[in-house]
Parts: sequence; structure tokens; C-alpha cells
Amino acid sequence: MKLLICSDIHGDFDSARKITEAYKSSGAEKLIILGDILYHGPRNDLPPSYAPKKVIALLNELKEEILAVRGNCDTEVDQMVLEFPILADYAYLSADGLNIILTHGHKYNTASPIPMKRGEILIHGHTHILACEEFGNDNYYINPGSPAIPKGGNVGSYMIYENRTFTILDFDGKVLLKKEF
Repeated sequence: MKLLICSDIHGDFDSARKITEAYKSSGAEKLIILGDILYHGPRNDLPPSYAPKKVIALLNELKEEILAVRGNCDTEVDQMVLEFPILADYAYLSADGLNIILTHGHKYNTASPIPMKRGEILIHGHTHILACEEFGNDNYYINPGSPAIPKGGNVGSYMIYENRTFTILDFDGKVLLKKEF
């Protein structure tokens, strides 16, 4: 199974375009979006190419291939224009013998995790800072960063999952972080 995972597009059309291009060229089976799809939120500056209507059109073209969870900036109004479900707080995925919990991170995170079994993996965005660290009961937390509004000195990024390996990349294809299980 191959997946492209991203978070925090925040209505930035250039970032959404780069994500969809990376998705199409990667050969991934699903595009997973960890929330904050259209709105930039009151704490963030307006993204450079803020155009949520263009982001809507671009992502709706891939509606059968997207799995998304709700971010703190996503609302029922956003669900009215997006043709794929976005309002679940989390999703549970089993891939290649790994159990993965996908969420945005504002509700469930390492400080306030969803109940997890030993060895399960928590993937969330929200902080806009890429990360991979052990926590809890032999659990791992992985954050793909943000393509639109990276923070903490990071560059725009996304993650590829394949064969029990999580690889975070920038848009030039440079590997920023890699974790094999």
C-alpha cells in the first residue's frame, strides 16, 4: 500500500496543486488530508496563494481518492462544498501490519492521545512542524508538516507511506525525515 499524507493546506492553491501533482506522480493509492483544508485560521497569516475556491475544484476532482479528517479550521460549511467527507475527528488505518490513527492534532495528540494499544502510530498535523518521535506505550507520533504554512524553520512538506516506511519530503523531492518500522 502506498499513501500520500499531508496536512494544513489552509486554502493555499499553489500548495494544493503541488500536493496533487506529487500524489499523481507518486503512484499512491490514496491521498490522506489531516485537516485544515480551506481556511487559514485567525492565528495564521493569509497563505501566499490563498484561493479556497480553486482548492475546492482541484480536490473535488480527486474525491474518490481522498481520505480526510477534520481540522480545527474545518467546518460544516466547508463540507457543503467539498465532495468527500471531512468531518470525522479521526480515522483508523491498518496497513502492512501497522495500526495507524490519523487525526488533525488539535484534539488528539501526544499530550492528549486517543486510547492507543502498544505500538500503534499516531499521525497528525496541526503544528505545521514535521516530527517523528516515540511516546506513550511504545507508540510513535509522526507529523508531515505543512505544505502551505510551515513553521519552526521547516519548509513545505508532505509524507509518503510505503512498505512500513514513512518518508517526509519537500517539493524538490529532498528527504527531510524517514522512519522504517
